[in-house]
Amino acid sequence: MPGYPVLLHTAIDARDCRGLAEFYRELLGLRYRSGEEVPTDGSEDDADWLVLVDDQGNRVLTVQEKKDTTPPTWPSEQVPMQMHMDFKVPSVEDLERHRQRAEGLGATVLFDRTRDEGEPLYVLADPAGHPFCLLVQ
Repeated sequence: MPGYPVLLHTAIDARDCRGLAEFYRELLGLRYRSGEEVPTDGSEDDADWLVLVDDQGNRVLTVQEKKDTTPPTWPSEQVPMQMHMDFKVPSVEDLERHRQRAEGLGATVLFDRTRDEGEPLYVLADPAGHPFCLLVQ
């Protein structure tokens, strides 16, 4: 019996490949795949595909340069969000802490549903405009 496909990573398009990769690296505590770190020798950063991995080296997220991408306009459907990621946190206190961290890294709050006792959440946009959710679960 054949196995099922396994998700390798999620790829996100961005005009500024390194900038968005840095946002998610900081937000999620990830690191770059070996050889993709920010250049420290003064050379130009020409990254157009960056892979972020967890502490065990498992791929989590990739960022691909796409100069002609148009940021989603959620909640308007003028430019649909096309995809989004949900990140769970264990408590409302953690939700607030991570929202503040995300904003400090360049995210913008799009929707505040923190008064929902069943599943408090924030919808935020990353610096490239992609919506993502932080929610208590």
